[in-house]
Amino acid sequence: MATSRTVNSRIPTTAAWRYGTLAIVLHWLLAALIAGMVALGWYMMTIEKQPQGPWYFDLHRSIGLVVAALVILRVLWRSTHGPAPLPASLPRWQLQASSVIHWLLYVCMIVMPITGILGAEYNRSGLKFFGLALPTWSAPNRELSHLFFNIHSFTVWILAGLVVLHAAAGFKHLLVERDAVFQRMWF
Repeated sequence: MATSRTVNSRIPTTAAWRYGTLAIVLHWLLAALIAGMVALGWYMMTIEKQPQGPWYFDLHRSIGLVVAALVILRVLWRSTHGPAPLPASLPRWQLQASSVIHWLLYVCMIVMPITGILGAEYNRSGLKFFGLALPTWSAPNRELSHLFFNIHSFTVWILAGLVVLHAAAGFKHLLVERDAVFQRMWF
């Protein structure tokens, strides 16, 4: 039986109130990988025409495939293991904003790898997984490749903005509100 404790005498917490271990690990692992992928993606675009450029593109695509697999795992896990509701003491607008931002984060985490994979699939260099060329299902198509890479690039800006909002809200709960909402997703 889980024991209960109170934080700031406002929010009782139990083991059931927190996210599960797998959800927490996936959250922070994906946060680190996605942040690294954004940095790597922006860096590789600055050296695109340099001799080392293709190596960074292949690395980005390979890690992107790993991220895609982890996102699929996270979506499947979340679809069967929803978190306990946020405290009723939170203002309604915060509950709604939290829900909208979380769903938009999931949409971006799904759109990013799909558009990256499709952009690589239609690119003449194809898709490689740490040096291993993966099978292709289409002929190169420059226009489609550019379309998917443009969507991929546009989505990263949306994702970055959402991550900033998500992190700011988390730190607000940790440092200002001190209401244990942040601790739900902490180790």
